Amino acid sequence: MVGDLTRDDLERLREEIRRHDRLYYVVAQPEISDLEYDRLMRRLQDGEAAHPEWITPDSPTQRVGDQPVEGLRQVAHRVPMLSIDNTYDEEALRQYFDRVEKLLAGQTIRWVVEWKVDGVAASLRYQEGRLVQAVTRGNGEVGDDVTHTIRTATGVPLHLLGDSIPHVLEVRGEVYMTNSDLVELNQKRTDRGEAPFKNTRNVTAGTIRLLDPREAAERRLRFLCHGVGECEGVDLEDHHSFLEMVTRLGIPVTPGVACLGSTDQAMAHCRQLLDQIQELDFEVDGLVIKVDSFQQRKALGSTAKAPRWVIALKMEKYEATTRVAAIRVQVGKTGTITPVAELEPVQLAGTTVSRCSLHNAEEIARKDIRVGDVVVVEKAGKIIPHIVRVEKHLRSDALPAFEFPTRCPECQAPLARDPRGVYIRCTSSACPAQWKQRLRFFASRDCMDIEGLGDKLVSQLVDQKLVTDFASLYGLQQKTVSDLERMGQRSAEQLIDGIAKSRQAGLARVLHALAIRHVGQRVAQVLADRFRSIDALHEASVQQLASTPEIGPIIAQSVYDYLHGDEGIETMRQLREAGVLLEQPQEAMIPGNGPWSGTTWVVTGTLTKYSRDKIHQTIAALGGKAASSVSKSTSYLVAGEKAGSKLDKANQLGVRVLSEEQFERMLEEATAGEGSATGNA
Repeated sequence: MVGDLTRDDLERLREEIRRHDRLYYVVAQPEISDLEYDRLMRRLQDGEAAHPEWITPDSPTQRVGDQPVEGLRQVAHRVPMLSIDNTYDEEALRQYFDRVEKLLAGQTIRWVVEWKVDGVAASLRYQEGRLVQAVTRGNGEVGDDVTHTIRTATGVPLHLLGDSIPHVLEVRGEVYMTNSDLVELNQKRTDRGEAPFKNTRNVTAGTIRLLDPREAAERRLRFLCHGVGECEGVDLEDHHSFLEMVTRLGIPVTPGVACLGSTDQAMAHCRQLLDQIQELDFEVDGLVIKVDSFQQRKALGSTAKAPRWVIALKMEKYEATTRVAAIRVQVGKTGTITPVAELEPVQLAGTTVSRCSLHNAEEIARKDIRVGDVVVVEKAGKIIPHIVRVEKHLRSDALPAFEFPTRCPECQAPLARDPRGVYIRCTSSACPAQWKQRLRFFASRDCMDIEGLGDKLVSQLVDQKLVTDFASLYGLQQKTVSDLERMGQRSAEQLIDGIAKSRQAGLARVLHALAIRHVGQRVAQVLADRFRSIDALHEASVQQLASTPEIGPIIAQSVYDYLHGDEGIETMRQLREAGVLLEQPQEAMIPGNGPWSGTTWVVTGTLTKYSRDKIHQTIAALGGKAASSVSKSTSYLVAGEKAGSKLDKANQLGVRVLSEEQFERMLEEATAGEGSATGNA
């Protein structure tokens, strides 16, 4: 009974609700259903209604104030909220890393990488655990007091959790709105005859400055912490420890944060996060990379405009609105069934977009994408276009929900969901669609690099059962190939020569080409460099594989399972019999053995014919050493378009600078055995 609740009972009920708020909003591991949560909140509301003298300002029931404020007052930041420098390309990011490493010469640096949420920056101040003030960034020195609207933000604790609460804790972060909440809000507004909002950034900026907290509460703002302001009673050495602390106190932090021990690992995590952008329900405009250590941050200091210990890797974003004409599914090389939206063609960042991957069944369900829907499509940086949200307020008819197939569209085998994942796969290892995709991938440039083995030829070879496994590719005869549709003697001869040449591609390319789960180009190279042969790799335990830098237990188990499974054992036996090299050539990665032995190379700017990994591999294959920064020991700088500070430094030090065309001429001489890196460019 409500009347039986004591003052202590109400406080315990508040603490229980705060704990469930943290589980739901901070760690994403709710223990109770929404219905059970609503019952707890109703019990607290009834108890406080019976005893209004026991209501506390930080009670979960007090998120929305009764009256609008008269106006926003200006508040000076105790610690300035400086802006941060940014860049739009990886080359400039590497230059930033070089500058910081030079300033902290000889010190070990750990880097923190996190999403750059596209919202409104704000600072939240807690005293004795209670939220007392929230201020927008403003001009960095002075901002607007928006405490009344921040109190309505979903997931922001009005009172911190736990016993070890700092006397003063000021957290900096981003106020934002999810795409899902914008969809729901726009539906309500159109039902009331009001204009819908265009995007989450604009509605957040307007909402946070509303004078009426009741109107702000309807719009469901949220907050993610990513930084620290003034603190008392906090003794921490680094940023990742600070984030762990505020998480324990109940404050949500930016998801996907990682602390890395090297610049290469930081760059790899940047790429990994960008590959996951379509999974986010909130808008981002890039990544933020920070020095972890507070002591090192202090040593680095700031310029007049920005701290030296942080930089943003930003993305140019483009949006367009179009309609979903159809949703189809296609079979990938590992049997993954990927849904694809067929779109009414729309111009986006200078290209026509007519198809868009929907990635998996869960994304379709989460965004509620249906055939006939009007959708917002986004392209950010170099990332392929993806659907941000459905404009449900424009859904005029009762469109049926998309039903994911239960059988493979190619071979009709049953489909099954990964036991611990979101992907649905074809269960047949004999599925011709899978085999075609795997064969295309096997022959691709980054794998075995077999020129001429395109989609149409692969389809003919598989449909006519001329290639039934990877090894049978090496048994093809020129006459057989030349008799195929749209193939002549010359094309057949070039293909057979390309297949023969690929026998010497080496272990790294073979491992990548086999499409082993979780093994991409970088992982394959790391494994090949360490173990050097397929036999050594086969003899390695899961623990030995996992102890390899950049590998880890999940990749290790996947590699071990493949190499010790029936398919892997048989594939390696067949490839060995076909004469495919299953070792890593010594000259492939070890500098010092080749015509460019003793030279050090640095590459900068954008190249037209080479990826950064490809040109580094080419240099190493000829005995040279690829470095990331220019110094007196640098022999050559290869400069592409938009070359930056490395080119300036090379000119200052008298380092020889090569264009991409000059590099190619030197490469031709070196591979022909007629020259070296000391010859004429």
